[in-house]
Amino acid sequence: MSTPSLAVYGAIQGRQPVQHAPSSLLVIMFLLMAIGLLMMTSASVEIANGQYGDPFFFFKRQVFFSVLAVFIVLLSLNVPVRVWYGSSAALMLMSFALLALVLVPGIGKVVNGSARWIDLGFYNLQPSEMAKLFFVFYLAAYLERRQRDVMDTWGGFLKPMMILVAAIVLLHFEPDHGAMVIMIGTGFSMIFLAGAKLHRFLLVLAVCMSGVVVLAIMKPYVLDRFSSFLNPWAAEYVYGEGYQLTQALIAFGRGGLFGEGLGNSIQKLYFLPEAHTDFVLAIVAEEFGLLGVTIIIGLFSALVAKAFAIGRRVEASGDLFPAYVAYGIAMLFACQTLINVGVNTGLLPTKGLTLPFLSYGGNSLLVSCFMVAVLVRIEYEHAQNKPQLRARRQA
Repeated sequence: MSTPSLAVYGAIQGRQPVQHAPSSLLVIMFLLMAIGLLMMTSASVEIANGQYGDPFFFFKRQVFFSVLAVFIVLLSLNVPVRVWYGSSAALMLMSFALLALVLVPGIGKVVNGSARWIDLGFYNLQPSEMAKLFFVFYLAAYLERRQRDVMDTWGGFLKPMMILVAAIVLLHFEPDHGAMVIMIGTGFSMIFLAGAKLHRFLLVLAVCMSGVVVLAIMKPYVLDRFSSFLNPWAAEYVYGEGYQLTQALIAFGRGGLFGEGLGNSIQKLYFLPEAHTDFVLAIVAEEFGLLGVTIIIGLFSALVAKAFAIGRRVEASGDLFPAYVAYGIAMLFACQTLINVGVNTGLLPTKGLTLPFLSYGGNSLLVSCFMVAVLVRIEYEHAQNKPQLRARRQA
């Protein structure tokens, strides 16, 4: 209760922290941010020096985003959860508008064949990062209003699916298949936790799988990535579609149990593309070995478990919107972490997707910190309301 984070939080609220004031979420967040800043810098020194003549180019930018992220956290801690309930529809519409805007020639910035960013000059805005969280807000608000319909009727079950389909269509044209998978997994999980019938999910899942097959047929590079994932060391893939994966696996192999030591990675010396973004975990494995990777996965596991625990406690009190928001945020972190770890280790086909808090990039860092702040606020409000709930039950 006497930690600096709680003191700041109590000052923001203008009251003393309650007995079970949340601090572990902030501790996990700052640990991941510190590890991320260290490893991102280690992975980017050579490429930053080669491209910009400044080995700390990416470090300086990430420090700026880290400071901005802390500022956003402090602001968000002061926003009641019900504000997000009231603005959920407007935020969802805004994210749709931005997702459509990136598809407009001259506005959307195309990198490696994908139009996922809006160039603001000093900053490349990635709408899909915001869209994932705003979809959670919208769906949580819908589930609170229509939980009985979602449980009992096809109409209540399918209405939020239409919003999800609209988002998927926009993401498909960027394309950003990683964000598509995360939104589908998160949306399905939230609706299932709201009590929807399993057989309805099975029917929708069959439709989704059919869509994946059609997508693979329409997009030859999807089949190439899948084939290279199955055998990245094959002669036709090892210097092509399977190159990133093989280089990442070499990094894991070199790291062994305890790694080569900080700064001693060889793969980051232009062998492994995107070493400071999508494949930063491979550099962690090379420099700190299995031990370092285990610590990072342990921190993410603790973050996700804490978010689910918050959701469970809040749902038991009958406050459904913040409970479903907590579940949704837990799934966003879980899905993105699982996919990134799976891609780095060769368990999933190669896909450009950042590791929250660790990969270079302002969009992911700002949104990830904002999500943690929302979780902290949810737990804080629940702790504040517990005496009232207890008195109400006794009465």
